[in-house]
Amino acid sequence: MGEVPAGFQIPEIQVSEPYLSASAIVSRIIDGQDEILLGHRVSEMPSFPDFWTFPGGGISKIDKKVGDKYPDFLSERGIDRIATIALLRELVEEIGLTPDKNGKMVSMNKEIRNLVCYDKNNWLKEFENGNIIIESFNAQVISERETPPFGPIRFKNRFFHVSLSENSVTPTFPPGRSEFDEFKWWKPQELLTSWEKNEVRIPPPIVTLLKDLVKGMYATGNLTLACELLARERPSGYHRIEFAPLVECFPIKTQTLPPATHTNCYILGEEGGERVIIDPAAKDVELEEFRKKISEIMKSGSNIVATIFTHKHHDHVGNIKEILNIYEAPIWATRETLNYLDIQDNCRILVEGDSFELKGLSSMSNWSVIETPGHCPGHICIRGESGIVSGDNCVGVGTILVSSDEGDMGEYISGLERLRNMQPKMLFPGHGPLIANPEKLLNKYIKHRKNRNNKIIEALRSNITDSYEICHFVYTDSPDANMVLANDQILSHLYSLIKENVVKKIGDQYYLN
Repeated sequence: MGEVPAGFQIPEIQVSEPYLSASAIVSRIIDGQDEILLGHRVSEMPSFPDFWTFPGGGISKIDKKVGDKYPDFLSERGIDRIATIALLRELVEEIGLTPDKNGKMVSMNKEIRNLVCYDKNNWLKEFENGNIIIESFNAQVISERETPPFGPIRFKNRFFHVSLSENSVTPTFPPGRSEFDEFKWWKPQELLTSWEKNEVRIPPPIVTLLKDLVKGMYATGNLTLACELLARERPSGYHRIEFAPLVECFPIKTQTLPPATHTNCYILGEEGGERVIIDPAAKDVELEEFRKKISEIMKSGSNIVATIFTHKHHDHVGNIKEILNIYEAPIWATRETLNYLDIQDNCRILVEGDSFELKGLSSMSNWSVIETPGHCPGHICIRGESGIVSGDNCVGVGTILVSSDEGDMGEYISGLERLRNMQPKMLFPGHGPLIANPEKLLNKYIKHRKNRNNKIIEALRSNITDSYEICHFVYTDSPDANMVLANDQILSHLYSLIKENVVKKIGDQYYLN
């Protein structure tokens, strides 16, 4: 990584093991039409705020305890047994439903539900008291999805189909705080269409599952048969990661700054139409997976019209020679990046305000270039209707370095402010999961960097003039910070303050003007 200072060794980090979880696709039939239940996550949720999701959650200690204590219950479920128990508990907590002795889903007794929501252990107690019945619960796993290697917290989720048929039971909110502020029954095709129009937001695993359901319904005629078809195939493993309409993410393993282990390569445009590849960072063993991805894109009928690099750092630029052997497309980047790549032919120099169109099978999409050179000279972002591909301006997990060697802290802060003022719906970062609340995160980044500036000025006023001593003064709030990286960030701030004529350097010491 170009932003890592001399003397710092990037540590080896393993992709985290996923936690097990379960979600319910609760369906009903109204006037002969299939509908599925989703909840709208409240704006304050740390992950996927304002997204529509299925009810569900992680497998807890109490779920495992039930399984260990009563090994015969739901034994026919095999490897899905503990996930089924977790799902039953989550249905009580999140939407207030539970099966009766015949397996029909009914509303949970309010007092019992309150006890379960107060303490998960009460679910086991009420089960043992006979107030919660699970023996006749009927649900089938129709798919599995695993969180991509974006960060330290990942999930391996089983999606269960829970059919209410024509049952009129309705979901209710739990006592106290809920992750949802609205429940809504959706016709699957209408939900998919709303997502494609950028009217609603849906997490990537549900997007691909929703597409599978809609495809299955067209093939079989109804949701139940579509779910049975999926249950037989039980798709798992590789799935496309669609952060938003026309924005697909393809994580590539790179030597990058922890906790990240991968760089996000993006594929813009509609399947079967014109596509643009952003930051194909594949170098060695990763090239084979990248080759498979390009083959998939080509088989869909798509035409790759360009490769864009957001900037020149090693964890964003792959083996250009090998990539050009996989597919041929002009390279678009800023002059600084093209010079670094030593590319003069079949290229386009991108500057602020440049735009391009991608023709799809059903529509045209428009994209524009934003220059944000603070993190790295020549760094750019790509703006579309769904949001902004933001490169290394910010990440949802971890931190961003602004190198004292080539970065510009003042430009970096200014770039963050520009991105915030554009009010994007989402940010698609160079590493980690999508950023669903850009304003909140960008404000956090801006405040953090400006506070660092103020703390440096405070240190100088206290006659602390050596950069290492300033570093220790400023980073008292981060005792676990790596001091090599921290000192480099202090130098970046100092150089920016010198540029702004706030600070001067005499010898190797720093003073206020």
